[in-house]
Amino acid sequence: MDLLRLVAFDPEDLAVISAHLQDSLLQVGDIAYLPKERRFAIQIRRYDWEAATPQRRLTCMHFEHVKAVRVRGIDQSNKDAVLNLLAIAFDEKDAPSGTATLIFADGGAIQVDLECIEMQMKDIGPVWAAESRPQHEDLSRAERL
Repeated sequence: MDLLRLVAFDPEDLAVISAHLQDSLLQVGDIAYLPKERRFAIQIRRYDWEAATPQRRLTCMHFEHVKAVRVRGIDQSNKDAVLNLLAIAFDEKDAPSGTATLIFADGGAIQVDLECIEMQMKDIGPVWAAESRPQHEDLSRAERL
């Protein structure tokens, strides 16, 4: 498969990127907030859901037009800690501004306040075999409600 490169300018685009980034792994040390550049960036190990065999790809993602970043439930001093990205949600405040929330397993989250959505993800290589395919509990409809 060719390298994947996606750009988001609205909540629907961001939902597509979120699906591609589900179950990505990253280290706390691979997270960068650059307030002078108004950019938030992460280097991740993306699980390639489209590949025939379980594999991960080195991928970078970043948000532009960042006003602020808040972290909850993540020990920022432990740069080697591994986080599992479950999803990216967007809560529109005063269109086009809003907050993108990166939701991690074990309850951690990063909220990125944006003037508008301008986000990019890009595979940068390399590719390697994943130990297994990520699995999630299949909750019954009653449990989800």
